[in-house]
Amino acid sequence: MAKTAQEKIDAKKEKEYYKKHKKMYRTTPGDVVFNVLNYTFFGLFTLTCIFPFYYLFINTVSNNDLVKKGLVNFYPKGFNIDNYIALRQVSDLGSAFIVTITRTIIGTILMVLASAFVGYLVTKQEMWHRSFWYRFLVITMYFNAGMIPIYLNMALLGLTQNYLVYIIPGIVQPYNIILVKTYIESIPSELEESAFIDGASYMAVFRKLIWPLSKPILATIAIFGAVGHWNSFQDSLLYMQGNSSLFTLQHRLYVYLNTSSNLAALMSQGRTAAQQAMEQALNAKVIKYTISMVSVIPIFCVYPFMQKYFEKGIMLGAVKG
Repeated sequence: MAKTAQEKIDAKKEKEYYKKHKKMYRTTPGDVVFNVLNYTFFGLFTLTCIFPFYYLFINTVSNNDLVKKGLVNFYPKGFNIDNYIALRQVSDLGSAFIVTITRTIIGTILMVLASAFVGYLVTKQEMWHRSFWYRFLVITMYFNAGMIPIYLNMALLGLTQNYLVYIIPGIVQPYNIILVKTYIESIPSELEESAFIDGASYMAVFRKLIWPLSKPILATIAIFGAVGHWNSFQDSLLYMQGNSSLFTLQHRLYVYLNTSSNLAALMSQGRTAAQQAMEQALNAKVIKYTISMVSVIPIFCVYPFMQKYFEKGIMLGAVKG
């Protein structure tokens, strides 16, 4: 089909436009130098961030004697996976793993739900004494009773030696609520107003409008909560001394590390051949590396899937004060 006169004119204008802007945005030698320096800097920065984890990994799969002497720096030497196999011998490791996984899932879900709902409530001007409750919430970020009063409070509530001590205290997180509140305030108010005009209730607006639109910030605080629960150690140490079946994974690995270090220290003098082999197996340095890798692997597996939400959520959730 032949082109009309107008189509020919439009095509000519488009060609001239691209030719003009091609000259305008032509890469100069300065741009090339900048790009090279930029990619070099961020490439080195990325390697700096990755190398500590790589260093941990190569030391956990190398010969323990070489690791102890500090001879493993850039690549594995004497491939060895016995360090990971040895962790299977830790008593109650399976139950500790289940406790940590369940508390991470349940605690994170409840924290996200509470943060989303409370964050939405404090954006409503008609909320009863809104300013007071919001300020009261923020104050708790800066002041707390201290370890002993908190322990006594948990004991009076019957939460010591109780699985719920892992869940209940972490449901309300003021910092996460502030992030959610700030994010919700960035959503155009006209959307809510149109829903209210159509007869929607607050719960309906929250469930059908606010919740779907807040996925980026909710994914962000979910990462915060999951990492916090996964790495949590102090609550297990304080509240579960009489119930080892409820130890978290971090607490169980800590006990294993201390036991192994003490045994290795006791065998440091007057060693027989069997004791030397045992001391090598109980190398505290290698055990620390192995435990660190076991602790961070799950986070490494989850974070890539949440990264896009994390970046968007943390930026938008921090726009306003």
